[in-house]
Amino acid sequence: MKLLPATQIRQADLATIQEQGITSEALMERAALAFTDWLTARQTPAEAGEILLLCGPGNNGGDGLAAARLLHQRSYAVRVLLLPAEKYSADFSLNRQRLPAVPVAELNPAALPPIAPDTLVIDALFGTGLTRPLSGPAAAVVAHLNAAHARVVALDIPSGLLADAPQTADSPVVRARHTVSFELPKLAFLLPQNAEYVGRWHVVPIGLSRPFVAQAAVDMHFIDAALLARRLPRRATFAHKGTYGHALLVAGSYGKMGAAVLAARACLRSGVGLLTVRGPASGYDILQTSVPEAMALPDPAPDFVTELPDLQPYSAVGIGPGLGKEDGPKLVLEKLLREAIVPLVLDADALNLLAENPDLLALLPLDSILTPHPKEFERLAGPARHDYHRLELLREFCQIHRCYTVLKGAYSCLGTPEGTFYFNSTGNPGMATGGSGDVLTGMLTALRAQRLPVLDAALLGLYAHGRAGDLAARHTGEAGLIATDIIAHLGPAFQELTTMEAF
Repeated sequence: MKLLPATQIRQADLATIQEQGITSEALMERAALAFTDWLTARQTPAEAGEILLLCGPGNNGGDGLAAARLLHQRSYAVRVLLLPAEKYSADFSLNRQRLPAVPVAELNPAALPPIAPDTLVIDALFGTGLTRPLSGPAAAVVAHLNAAHARVVALDIPSGLLADAPQTADSPVVRARHTVSFELPKLAFLLPQNAEYVGRWHVVPIGLSRPFVAQAAVDMHFIDAALLARRLPRRATFAHKGTYGHALLVAGSYGKMGAAVLAARACLRSGVGLLTVRGPASGYDILQTSVPEAMALPDPAPDFVTELPDLQPYSAVGIGPGLGKEDGPKLVLEKLLREAIVPLVLDADALNLLAENPDLLALLPLDSILTPHPKEFERLAGPARHDYHRLELLREFCQIHRCYTVLKGAYSCLGTPEGTFYFNSTGNPGMATGGSGDVLTGMLTALRAQRLPVLDAALLGLYAHGRAGDLAARHTGEAGLIATDIIAHLGPAFQELTTMEAF
């Protein structure tokens, strides 16, 4: 799924009107109907009570007026408050004329009416056409609405929020509990700094031009099933363990062997043919008993990895989980970066060692996959002023070092050397638990060991990791979810991806 910036969203609207031979008013009616269907499926007239619609002077306000009419037709109690303006859009004016006999009044910024906390409010003040922070009466209305703590549903986007650019910290933005977006999500929905405004977001289709969307040149995508179709090959009837690669995990240290175990189990559950784990001597018994399907290759040193084994047998190497940052692991990482001729996946302490020894970044092999959380990424690329700046840093980092970087979060973002971003659509807050990242490292190492193209491996790993977490949460709940639960559901998650392949 593509993420279109606001300018392309407007172009998609125009292309739809021209291609389908409809009017802009008809497209607005589609949007209002889609929104109304979404709302009425979740709130009966009795549950909703009186619905307050706040409508601005543009097309977002026109959407709101059309929704008010449709809600009224379905026996919902509706009241409309209009933001006064010198000029109104043509479709706003048309829908104002079509509005039935429901209470309509202009907002007086000097004497705003009280809004009870249990009021269901539909925010239709401003949409994606907004290019600057709200001020004057509009800002006063937003501040008044936020102070009421009402049940706010934003129509397409919370008023005051820019679709694909940052606003200043003091910019007035509606704080919605739900946001209902038309056809596609917006970049703003995927960034942590906007969570307090967007709430839970939903997408409803309105029939935008498929040819336009398909041909639109974008550098941001939302990872969904369609994007992943046929990227995970079916297993051949006469395949054997050698067919699916031999992975090496360099992981663990005294007291942190759990990270190595989790990465190893995830690697095995992600389809690798053979797995060897290089850990400290003190972890040998742990690995042999916890992961009997893997081969344990103990280091001579008791507590940390100090020597890199011969890399010739392996088709991919993952390094970092529980590794430690002592001199031994540092030397092993440096030797690996200098000698590796197979794909690498770097996580956790491997990333911290890169950050503490930036000269090692110059040794990073082409197409390596890095999986930092935000703090680890900050150590690598520097602090970000805001989430949009962090994306700029991610793009620059991937292009300079010719690597693929997974910036982990609620919508983990994969940055590529070409400057393209892929945001993941799966996963849940229960996965914010120790060991979840180690699982991802093992998965990505397995997929690279199977000789999948680097982009395919990264996309499949991200999606399956989150999907396994979603499947696990159905049984454990989010609060009870642990990393082992994610591993237990990797098989079903990958099976879903395999069945996406066309017959």
